[in-house]
Amino acid sequence: MSHVELKFTSRSKDRRLVPQVILRMLRLSCLRGLDWHVTSWTILQSTMREISPLSHHIPKATFPSCRSLKKSLVVTLLFGGGIIGTWWYVYQEKQQKIQMQRMEQLRKVAVGQGDFSLLDHTGQRRTKRDFLGRWVLLYFGFTHCPDICPDELDKLTNVVRTLDKDTSLPTVQPLFITVDPERDDVATMAKYVKDFHPRLIGLTGTAEEVKQAGRDYRVYASAGPKDEDGDYIVDHTIIIYLVNPDGLFLDYYNRIKNDVQISESIRNHVKNYVKLFPD
Repeated sequence: MSHVELKFTSRSKDRRLVPQVILRMLRLSCLRGLDWHVTSWTILQSTMREISPLSHHIPKATFPSCRSLKKSLVVTLLFGGGIIGTWWYVYQEKQQKIQMQRMEQLRKVAVGQGDFSLLDHTGQRRTKRDFLGRWVLLYFGFTHCPDICPDELDKLTNVVRTLDKDTSLPTVQPLFITVDPERDDVATMAKYVKDFHPRLIGLTGTAEEVKQAGRDYRVYASAGPKDEDGDYIVDHTIIIYLVNPDGLFLDYYNRIKNDVQISESIRNHVKNYVKLFPD
């Protein structure tokens, strides 16, 4: 009995000693941790004291002032503007020179420089001199053309109407010269031009007169074989010509060009026009 009690008493004493041992260990750990923090803080303060005198010898970063920035910007803009201005002047001079050379070449080549003489759709005799001083859009075709000629004349009509809306531009005169004088007499031309722009003038004449007018503009035209009804197709150049107020061919527009592109091109030509012949 006493032996059992003795063992129990020993176990009880061990149980009481465990918490005390743990507390002592924790206290030692805390003290050691505190000592570590104190030591670290002491080292940090010592380092800062050593670095502090050196900071006075480190140069501060220097930044340009607003005034110097503005000055640099102004100099850059003036320099860049001078370069752009010089380039623009040289470019304009070059373009003007090219334009004058082109006009001189047109005079020498004599494209459209001949003075045609044809009958309009009212029966009145017209020559090229009647249209000097005006911008002219000229198309060669024939009234029996199934599709291409009507399409091109519709395009020409749209161009003239578009240009008419711009009051800063001079009036453009549309002309239609037949390449088929055998069938396109005055009455036929009068009936045909009514389907297009009201200012469109139809021109016809004898076979020789029509041929001469086409030759002046380097127009190709060749009548095909006749069918059983006597009908035939005329193969011809499909081009709209732009003629300036001096009566010279200035530009041409094929089927690829639409009415918007043609209108813009004519605007540019009118803007850059230089009169060649004195009044």
